[in-house]
Amino acid sequence: MATQLPNQGIYIRRCNFWFEHWSDAATSNTFHSLFLGLAYAILASVPPVFGLYTSFFPVLLYMVFGTSRHVSVGTFAVISLMVGGVAIKLVPDDMFVDSLNVTNDSLALSERDAMRINVAAATAFLTGILQLCLGLLHFGFVVVYLTDPIVRGFTTAAAVHVIVSQLKYFLGIKTQRYSGPLSVIYSFLAVCKSIKETNVATIIVGGICVVILFGVKEVNARCKDRFVAPIPVELIVVIISTGVSAGINLAGNYEVDVVGYIPTGLRTPVLPDLSLLSAVLADSVAIAVVAFSMTISMGKIFALKHGYTVNGNQELIALGISNFIGSFFQTFPIGTSMSRSLVQESTGGKTQVAGGLSACVVLLVIVAFGYLFEPLPQTVLAAIVMVNLKGILKQVMDIPLLWQTSKHELTLWSVSFIASLLLGLDYGLVVAIGFAIFGVVFRTQSPKYRILGQVPNTDIYWDVEAYEEVQEIPGIKIFQSNSSLYFGNVDMYMSALQEKIEIDPSAILLAKKSLEKKEKQKAKLAEGKKSIFLKLRKSQKESVIREVVLEDPQNVQKRISNIPKPEENQASAEADVPGENHDGKEQEAFVKSTSDIHSLILDFSPVNFVDSVGAKGLKMMLKKYEQIGIEVFIAGCNASVLADLERLKFFDSSTTRDLLFHRVHDAVLHCQYKVASELC
Repeated sequence: MATQLPNQGIYIRRCNFWFEHWSDAATSNTFHSLFLGLAYAILASVPPVFGLYTSFFPVLLYMVFGTSRHVSVGTFAVISLMVGGVAIKLVPDDMFVDSLNVTNDSLALSERDAMRINVAAATAFLTGILQLCLGLLHFGFVVVYLTDPIVRGFTTAAAVHVIVSQLKYFLGIKTQRYSGPLSVIYSFLAVCKSIKETNVATIIVGGICVVILFGVKEVNARCKDRFVAPIPVELIVVIISTGVSAGINLAGNYEVDVVGYIPTGLRTPVLPDLSLLSAVLADSVAIAVVAFSMTISMGKIFALKHGYTVNGNQELIALGISNFIGSFFQTFPIGTSMSRSLVQESTGGKTQVAGGLSACVVLLVIVAFGYLFEPLPQTVLAAIVMVNLKGILKQVMDIPLLWQTSKHELTLWSVSFIASLLLGLDYGLVVAIGFAIFGVVFRTQSPKYRILGQVPNTDIYWDVEAYEEVQEIPGIKIFQSNSSLYFGNVDMYMSALQEKIEIDPSAILLAKKSLEKKEKQKAKLAEGKKSIFLKLRKSQKESVIREVVLEDPQNVQKRISNIPKPEENQASAEADVPGENHDGKEQEAFVKSTSDIHSLILDFSPVNFVDSVGAKGLKMMLKKYEQIGIEVFIAGCNASVLADLERLKFFDSSTTRDLLFHRVHDAVLHCQYKVASELC
């Protein structure tokens, strides 16, 4: 009787479980990785075999270091297109025009491809270093600036770029490939100019493949609950088209472009060309951010669905290691493919071992069976690429949804799409992120300001303009802003406060000083006129007495009584003060009496931080309102804001912590009690 090893049953059950869930996922994912690797290598402007290398080395490394169980990393259309843009920018076709005219075409093309391979490897090398450093420094939070509308608008524009770039392969025409701003327009116009040169056999093969791919994928989507695994339509299309191409010699008889020579075996690891790092720095930053954004977005979706967590910093490290080590084997940067990830998850893949198994199959093709795909028409690869972008192109349907739900997010989506489409993926991403940051700053600078009132017989305070039942408390104004107080919005905060409570302390203090000045001026002028009249009256009396010394004393007294008295002239002097009545009316018009408001409460519950400029402005405001007889209190101040105020030395002998209250209702009760105490 055979002896059973300890826990042997557990091991067998685990193996059966792993095989059950890996087999379908690995099979489906293998075909996507294999054929999309060949297709996306063309997007990256490198020979197809380098797409197979990229589908092998980085995938194995991510399997070890990644935290997401369901995402499928490897070649990705958007990243491949960005890499291709870098390669064409640094190694354009124009560099080899003379060589193609005077020497053997194959030699010139080999030299061009070798240079572009070096550019792609250097980009992967620097992208990996950037991602690794960001992960070690815990900079995973930077992805928050790549909001979902920005990513979806960017990837939709990238899908348009990819489709336009694949048209020449689909139609079998030769056009120059462009990069930089407006490259998509130039590429499309180049295709339109050469449309008469379309290869009929190429477009027939490509059209048949598109129809088959669309049809079978639709069947897979509608019948996914009935099938154990989706129909591997890419494998079927590639096998049939490769067999037909080899059987009737499409390349020789009908001039259909095929994949061509695929070397057998792995390449010896070499150090990337470090002299290219400065030239690819800006593009590497964009590629690093986009690849991480797509990976963490898809990873969080699957993690939420299946109940586990994804570590953003560890994902950065995993991608960085994959790109860095892969660059020594001349791979180009990797990303997360949306279509492959969805297939892997929907077919039951539960760990990254499914990706590892598909990488092993890719390795088998590289080592032994790569030559079988040499007759594969390039138009078939173009068809596979364009059909697999269907899910990304469907993101255009975000527009009507965002129109109904959020105009701000619709603006982000539109700016990201238009900028990436017209300016190119690198500049477009910078513009989109810059616009998003500007939008955040603008929204914090333009918050909502409210005057709060009390819900009767409760300690709840809401916006008086939004609810009819809410009532303001007599003599107390409660002001709320749903933003932090910092240098960018402190002036608007003060202006909004004055507008809402209809009291401008600066204007009142200025008017008070003006009135005091005019009172002093009036008193001084009246005093001067009074002394003049006294002197005049005395001189008039003496003159009258001298003139009528011989007359009747009664007539003298009568003439003296007709001399104006100082009191009578004082009134006229007061009336003669220039502009007095006019200025007094103006002051009464713009200065609102503060007799009906004795307390002001600032609701700081929405405030998250206060900087030095905000604290200084707040303190000046407190002093101004105190000078016009209005006490100011702060309610709902959280611990972080309180720490900011203490660090900025906001409190002193004149501004004490007594103005702080835990809740708005506590501050209201304090104000009411203080007023009642003063009346008693």
